[in-house]
This record gives sequence, C-alpha cells and structure tokens, in this order.
Amino acid sequence: MSNPTQKPSLENTQLKDIVAHAKEYGFVFPSSEIYDGLAAVYDYGPNGVELKNNLKQLWWRAMTQLNQNVVGIDAAIFMHPLTWKASGHVDGFNDPLIDNLDSKKRYRADVLIEDKAAELAKQGDQAGADILLADMGRLLTAEDLGGVRQLIIDYKITCPVSGTANWTDVRQFNLMYSTQGSAVEGDAAQIYLRPETAQGIFVNFLNVQKSARMKIPFGIAQIGKAFRNEIVARQFIFRMREFEQMEMQFFIRPGSEMEWYNKWKETRHRWHQAVGLPAEKLRFHDHDKLAHYANAAVDIEFEFPFGFKEIEGIHSRTDFDLSQHQALSKKKQQYFDNDLDPETGKPYGNYVPYVVETSVGADRLFLATLCQAFTEETITEGEGEKEQTKTRTFLKLHPALAPIKAAIFPLVRKDGLPEKAEQIFDELRHDFRLIYEDRDAIGKRYTRQDLIGTPFCIAVDHQTLEDDTVTVRHRDSREQTRMPISELRSYIGEAVSFRRIFEQL
Repeated sequence: MSNPTQKPSLENTQLKDIVAHAKEYGFVFPSSEIYDGLAAVYDYGPNGVELKNNLKQLWWRAMTQLNQNVVGIDAAIFMHPLTWKASGHVDGFNDPLIDNLDSKKRYRADVLIEDKAAELAKQGDQAGADILLADMGRLLTAEDLGGVRQLIIDYKITCPVSGTANWTDVRQFNLMYSTQGSAVEGDAAQIYLRPETAQGIFVNFLNVQKSARMKIPFGIAQIGKAFRNEIVARQFIFRMREFEQMEMQFFIRPGSEMEWYNKWKETRHRWHQAVGLPAEKLRFHDHDKLAHYANAAVDIEFEFPFGFKEIEGIHSRTDFDLSQHQALSKKKQQYFDNDLDPETGKPYGNYVPYVVETSVGADRLFLATLCQAFTEETITEGEGEKEQTKTRTFLKLHPALAPIKAAIFPLVRKDGLPEKAEQIFDELRHDFRLIYEDRDAIGKRYTRQDLIGTPFCIAVDHQTLEDDTVTVRHRDSREQTRMPISELRSYIGEAVSFRRIFEQL
C-alpha cells in the first residue's frame, strides 16, 4: 500500500460538500426540514452535538480551570429592557441594508462591499481592497449612508441574482428580536431576546465579584444563546439568527487595558492553534470602524472555503458598559481596590473597572473545525493486478474533540466474539463515548467511523479469546496495533485528554 496524498478541504472541497457531509453523517440538519426548513436556522445532530459540546467544554475548562482568576455564570436570555438601552442596542444595533429593485433581494451593504474587497484581494489588488474597506469604515463611522451607496455604485457592485446595479438607498435596520414581557398582550413592556451574552455578565459584575471574592484583575465567562434578526444569513452555520457565544469579560484597572488586550489576543490565538486550526489559516484583522464601546478591537479570522472570516473578537471595551449601567440604573458599579498605587503610595480606591472581552462564536468555531478536519486523500490498495487507486474521505479531528472516541467491532457475529466485544464496551463506556457495531464487513465499519472522525477502532477477533489482546486501528494512518485489553483505558484516555491541548497553551 502506497503512502496517501492528502488534500485538505479548504483547497479542494467546496462548502456544499461539507454541508452535504454534515447532514448525511449526523452533524448538522436544516431546522424543521419536513416543512421545507426555516432560513438560517439549523439543528445539531447526534455527532454534531457531541463535537460542539466538546468544543464548548474545552473552551470552558481553558478559561475557568487554567485561570484561577476566571469564574463562570449562566445568565438568563431575557433581561430588563433598560439593559439594552444602556448598552446602546436599542438606539444603535443596526445593519446598513440595501435592496436591488430588479431582483427584489435585500442585502447588507457592508457585506456587499466586503465581498468586493475580497474579490480585489483574490485578483492580487490587496492595496485596492484595503482602500475600499477603509473607505467603508470611514463612511459607516460617520453614518454617511449615502456615501456607502455611492461606494457600491462607484465600484460597480451588482446584485448576485439580477446582475444589475439598480439599488435603493441604504438604510439602517435594528437586529433585535422583540416580544412581550407578559402572557397578556398589552400588560407589559416590550422585551428582547438578547442579541449578545456580554450584558448578562456586566449586570452581574458586583454579584460575582462579592460572592466569589474576586480581586481585580479577574474574568467572568459564559456560554449561551443569542439572537439577531439577520437579513443576510448565509454560508451555512456561519451566520445564523439563533447562535451560541462563548464569552469572557476580563475586569481590569483603568490604564492597564492595552497590556491585557495584547495578552488575551495572543492567548486566544494560541488556543485556536492548539485545537487544530493551523497558524497559516489564522490571521488577525484590526477593526477599521470601532464599536461605540471600544478603544481597540481585533478579529481572529480563519480561512473558510469562502475566505477569511471572523471566528473570535477581542475588544477593549473601556468602562463603557459598567458606566452606562451605573448611570441608567442609579446603582454604583464600582470596585474598591486596596492595592497600593506605586506612584502615590496610597490605595487605588474606588473606580469603575475597564474590560477586555474575548468572544468566540461557538457555531463558527464548529464550522471552522469541521472544514479543517474534512480531508480527502488518494490511496492505493492491493498489489499487482488487484491494485487500485481510490479517494478516501475522513474527518481528521483532534481525538479530544471527536464525537466518538472509539468503536468496538467483533470480527464476526459468532464464536463468542460479540459477547467479548460487548464486555470490552461495558468496561470502557463509563470513561468514553463509544460505539458498538457488528453489521457489515469490517472494512465498511472502518469507513463509517472515518467519516465521523472516530480516532480508534478496536477489532475483537479469535485471538482475543486466547490472549485478551485486540487490534487497534488508527484513523489517520490506518495502521493497526495489537495491545492487551487492559491497556485500552489508559491508551485511549491519554489520546483524548484535554491535557494534551492545554499543554500547548
């Protein structure tokens, strides 16, 4: 058998192939598919929910277990409506929209311009792409929507459907979903499904600080759902109306924000590499237009099949959020810092802390992981006249992230092999997520596990009955190792441990 030639998915596979694979092998399904689906809403299948939970657990433990000064909360999705007034979402959480009069399709103006910039960069005109993005950032900052429309016209940006440039004016559209705060219509004020998870952390800042006896600098982490009424929701699960965020807000002394901003920027970049996203497919993108709450912001972007796109944002949020909540609620959001200021020799005293935020899209991270793992390789099997070349597809997931850690196969369904295989399954199932399967030829069983990313397949044969050894087949190399059953727990446990990832941080 010759050495395989691997073809990473980002170079050789279109997004549609990954989407089809995700559905067929139980990772992601269109929501409500029997009713023809719901646009930009998806369900995670049996393997998808395992992979996503592994990613979330890895992030959570990296934040709260590896950092003694980071604790977690789980805030409610519904919050007092004044929360979103203080945060600026009621007045300023908008996207610039534009319609094409010929196709009747609606687009985000900034996305059309970003796609044009990506096209220029792909053509080798990176300087032109940078100028276009800078112009867009300047116009959006100045809220010059007429200028944004003119930019679209000047660059001859056309509707992907009609191919025309018959555009309406650009206008702002608020992205929050609203509902009633009472079962009886008219009895309660309008409330919102939260558009981000950060505010649940900010309004609980003092509760957490006091109950967990935290001392600045410290962080509060949270994983939770958020909702945005995206007009342009596309590229599979990259942009959805219901999505999950993994955020950590790190509270610090005013004046130290850039030190911590740079520290978390590099820490998070290393984390993505440790998870399995290669450095050459990651890059930093500094924001041209800063959000109203930030004095510095950068995205960590991953090279998806459709180009470099954001998977995580790191923001220096200053004291904007806590100060706004303090002003509107009339409740002090201050911290008393009794450490001595070396310049004055006196305690720092009371202040509203500054914040550095790290915010990962769990769904985007899932998609990046799936895209990176999706691998096709050309292999040669057999010898002489029986030699044949074929394409092998498998998910090259880190063992710690794989939905199933090991599959246990009796070679045949007789001679006591199924009973022995089930005994091994029972011994290991309390430690690992396993599959037991005895249908079809063992080669087909190996292939099915490759397609969902299972790192180890354990074959139980007649020799197992004699000496209590099994054959362990490795997903990536397809090599097979003979080992005692008694060593399986430690062997698999070492391979799938988060510790191997944490050691890279």
